[in-house]
Formats: sequence, structure tokens, C-alpha cells
Amino acid sequence: MSKKYNISVEATLEVIGGKWKPVILCHLIHGKKRTGELKRLIPKITQKMLTQQLRELEHDGIINRIVYNQVPPKVEYELSEYGDSLREILHSLCLWGEHHIERTYGNSKDYLEDSVLNQ
Repeated sequence: MSKKYNISVEATLEVIGGKWKPVILCHLIHGKKRTGELKRLIPKITQKMLTQQLRELEHDGIINRIVYNQVPPKVEYELSEYGDSLREILHSLCLWGEHHIERTYGNSKDYLEDSVLNQ
């Protein structure tokens, strides 16, 4: 039997929902990233969780995993063409979050990491 959703946002959240996937995708909007770069940009994620989330996003066709044939091995991740269709949604989520921080705490620059502000 095929899967049924009550509302289409369930399908969206099934693919990009959770604590880390939107964060990973927001970083990949700015270009290709290696695993180590993502780990530095998202310091609270464990290596195991980062690897798991990247695999799931790749499996769902949202990101591409690019393996370079060199020593030492080099792997980069980027948004796929399909994943790029999420760009507007992710940008809106980031803007909403920034407004929420300002509304709740005041100046967002006091509550956002410099690496995020400079992208």
C-alpha cells in the first residue's frame, strides 16, 4: 500500500524535517561544503549524526555527494537541482528565525554566530 499524507507539509517535513537537516541545507545554499566544514559550521552536531543526515538527504535526492579520486580522499556535498528548489523555503525560514530572534531577544547580531552573519 502506498503512503498517504493528511496534508502535503507532512511530505516536506518527512524529507527536510528535524533538528539538523534544515541547518545543513541552509549552509549548502552558499555552495559546496566538505564534511569537516559542515562540522565546524554546526559545532553541536555529532559526527555520527552529521553523516546520517547527509546520507538521508543524499538518498532523498536533495544533495549530491561528490567524491574526488585523490589521496587523501576528498568528498564534497552540494544541493542537487531538486534540492535547489528548496532555496526559497530555506531562505524564508532563515528570515523568520532572524525576525523571531529580534522580537524575542533584541538584536539578532548578539544571538547569531559570526559565521552565519557573514554568509
